[in-house]
Amino acid sequence: MPGARGPRRPGRALTALLCAVAAAGLYGCTDPSAHDPAPTRPPATAPAGTSPLTGLPARTGPVLAVKIDNVAPARPQTGLGAADLVYVEQVEGGVTRLLAVYSSRLPETVGPVRSARESDLSLLRPFGHPALAYSGAQTRLNPLLEAAPLDLVSESTAPRAFRRSPDRPAPHNLYLDPGRALAAAPDASDVRPIGLRFGAAPAGGTATATETVRFPATRYAFTWSAADRGWHVAIDGRAVTGTDSGPLAPATVVVQRVTVRPSAFHDVNGAVSPYTETTGSGTATVLRDGRAYEARWSRPDPAGGTTFTAPDGSPLAFAPGQVWFVLAPR
Repeated sequence: MPGARGPRRPGRALTALLCAVAAAGLYGCTDPSAHDPAPTRPPATAPAGTSPLTGLPARTGPVLAVKIDNVAPARPQTGLGAADLVYVEQVEGGVTRLLAVYSSRLPETVGPVRSARESDLSLLRPFGHPALAYSGAQTRLNPLLEAAPLDLVSESTAPRAFRRSPDRPAPHNLYLDPGRALAAAPDASDVRPIGLRFGAAPAGGTATATETVRFPATRYAFTWSAADRGWHVAIDGRAVTGTDSGPLAPATVVVQRVTVRPSAFHDVNGAVSPYTETTGSGTATVLRDGRAYEARWSRPDPAGGTTFTAPDGSPLAFAPGQVWFVLAPR
């Protein structure tokens, strides 16, 4: 029921042992009730200020991360336009999924919601103890999720936070009520800085109309729109829109070049899940204000944030607003 807590997290020693558990399969799901009144969560206590995730005036509040489907049958999605950050990750078969992070504002609905991956654990560490909403996970990954500093929100732990849409086929029909999700995650920590800087555009850069990023089976294009002061997103030649927000146009797009390697996990069909390494350093291209800036990214501490610097070592400021991080293979 809403607000119910999952099992207590095992300690580090037990976590190491659990990592060796050998099993396979998918986390089970149950049909939720969509008719009970939504629980409430007290408003954030921090005064109004500037969000460290967008650089915009916003109330600080708990962090909710949601794993979102991104294949053709899942589009158009709902709720992406309200996210502070969106991470693009490679999954099995060379396609991608999205990890959307919310704190400044919550949409009424987010989805379609899909399953978690090992890479999500590393991506979310800098956020402290966020809530993670997802549809399930591979059986061998569940112990790692339960041991991580996360408030886990799934159909199993918070069934009333989810609903199934009759308008789409499974598994592309699971949707989340973010308010109910956070009510079921009372330990989710408030937003905090993760290394990002926002401000005026730096000098230099190259005027850029469109930037294309290729994954093994998916192609992204980001096209500058002066009217929207953002980058319109297209996947495999089709514009990405939100059912509740229209065309998506993040203010900043970061093409972060990372190592993508096989993990120790696989999906229900036996395909090996890729693991995206976001700790370390590398190169990036930052798109903002119709220009492309070459940059370096650095995250030496797995629990720390990622900094982005210009070639001369100075901090590279993002445009205030939504940020997309495209975790592209090197």
